[in-house]
Amino acid sequence: MRFALIMSEAFTGLRRNISMVVSVVLVTFVSLTFVGAAMLMQMQIGTMRDFWVERAQVAVFMCTSISTAATCANGEAAPEQVEEVRVKLAGEALGPHIREVVFLDHEAAYRELLELAGEENASVITPDQLNETFRITLVDPSQSEVIIEAFRGMTGVEAVEDQMQYLEPLFSALTIATYIAVGIAVLMLIAAVLLIATTIRLSAFARRRELGIMRLVGASNRFIQTPFILEGVFAALLGSLLASAAVLSGVFFGVDRYLRNRVEFVTTWVDLGDAWLVVPVLILVGVLLAALSAGFAIRRWLRA
Repeated sequence: MRFALIMSEAFTGLRRNISMVVSVVLVTFVSLTFVGAAMLMQMQIGTMRDFWVERAQVAVFMCTSISTAATCANGEAAPEQVEEVRVKLAGEALGPHIREVVFLDHEAAYRELLELAGEENASVITPDQLNETFRITLVDPSQSEVIIEAFRGMTGVEAVEDQMQYLEPLFSALTIATYIAVGIAVLMLIAAVLLIATTIRLSAFARRRELGIMRLVGASNRFIQTPFILEGVFAALLGSLLASAAVLSGVFFGVDRYLRNRVEFVTTWVDLGDAWLVVPVLILVGVLLAALSAGFAIRRWLRA
């Protein structure tokens, strides 16, 4: 009976303040959608980083006849210099750090370029103008500096490049986007908390006579406060469920049905499994913030 009365009071308060409740639902929905988007973006960044770091290579470019680097003063790298690099990569110092070495001679580099740029560019460049290249996959990609230092300044080597340096700007841009989403989400959550507190105070003010009677007949503060807290929790829960639905829909339609088929250089995307991991977090954050905000607001009002 006591539980039924508390629930009845809570739903009565929701009906009386329907416009404010809708505002709470919408603000909670928007703010938690940004929270979910930020979490998924961070998951995506982590997934992409793991995928590319695992496959990132260090490239050792041998000198060509048109190279201008100081180490290429003698022109194209001689076969002895190419062999020296090969032996050094297989040596005791570097060998344990290397998982795989792929060597591209002029012809192989030329064929690869034509596959990327198209056969119509065959007359623009000749094979001898392309670098013979050692592509090195490391056991631990974070140790790329070991390879770079080993061949930097070596005669016959034009340049040594770590492919991760080209991906870092992308990861940095995505991280900044995540921070922006988090910032917007925090501002919206603050707005939701303040709106919930205001809604609870207005609801308490509208029922001040009933609350006075309840106090006179000996109702405990907990019994009086609980319906108001439930009002905030119900509104925030509805907003959380809407945000969860938006996150799941965004992943299903935006990622699985759209981006996965159009952005080919990204082969690993967040999926619905990741989205379902976010859903409990959104619901917990929404309900917890609402309960704390409503509880604080009604306690202050009752003490006033």
